[in-house]
Amino acid sequence: MAARTDHDERAEADAGAETAAPKRRGASRLAMAVSILGELLITAGLVLGLFVVYSLWWTNVVADRKADKQGDKVRDNWAQDKGGPGALDTKDGIGFLHVPSMKNGEVLVEKGTSTKVLNDGVAGYYIDPVKATLPMTDKTGNFTLAAHRDGHGAKFHNIDKIKKGDPIVFETKDDWYVYKVFSILPETSKYNVKVLQSVPKQSGRTKPGHFITLTTCTPVYTSEYRYIVWGELERVQKVDSARTPPKELG
Repeated sequence: MAARTDHDERAEADAGAETAAPKRRGASRLAMAVSILGELLITAGLVLGLFVVYSLWWTNVVADRKADKQGDKVRDNWAQDKGGPGALDTKDGIGFLHVPSMKNGEVLVEKGTSTKVLNDGVAGYYIDPVKATLPMTDKTGNFTLAAHRDGHGAKFHNIDKIKKGDPIVFETKDDWYVYKVFSILPETSKYNVKVLQSVPKQSGRTKPGHFITLTTCTPVYTSEYRYIVWGELERVQKVDSARTPPKELG
């Protein structure tokens, strides 16, 4: 067997280096791809996190400010007696909803349930697909309301805290309408408009009356189903000069 020369050893070393170089380049490219992918995932996570903060916190801040300002305007109009006794201002708002169980203070009620209306941090009364019967008309029917459960004020976020027998109070310029919760439907199809009828289906009532219905999305942070609360009018209390609230509001 011929002796190996220095030249032979150098040639083999060079060949090995040439073979290893593509492997190192391949590993380097893979590492770079993994690094870029990691950075993209981190960026996507940050963007998603910021979106969640915006959706669930900042939209509440903006909506609450707007609703408070609009509510002050309604009360100022009442104090100045604009529009005369019992006038309905369907543009600025018709009154305030008070539900002690939800622990969210007063909620301005405006006309309509479109996203544009509800995004202002208010509750809206239905004009479609079933028109609400406003309590000020003194007619039997169903005063149907909707509000967001999360984001944009989330006025009905704690709707699941309401229990049978709890009070719901609607305040207008001239009267306090005091309702008592008699039935709750924790989940139903978003397309179930029968719950909005003048005698609401699935509520347990079969005869005309003076009802109120609160509706919102469920489960929380989704819009797959609807959560329904029904109340029935117990009495109407006239507003005095001090606007003393009913005993149900403490």
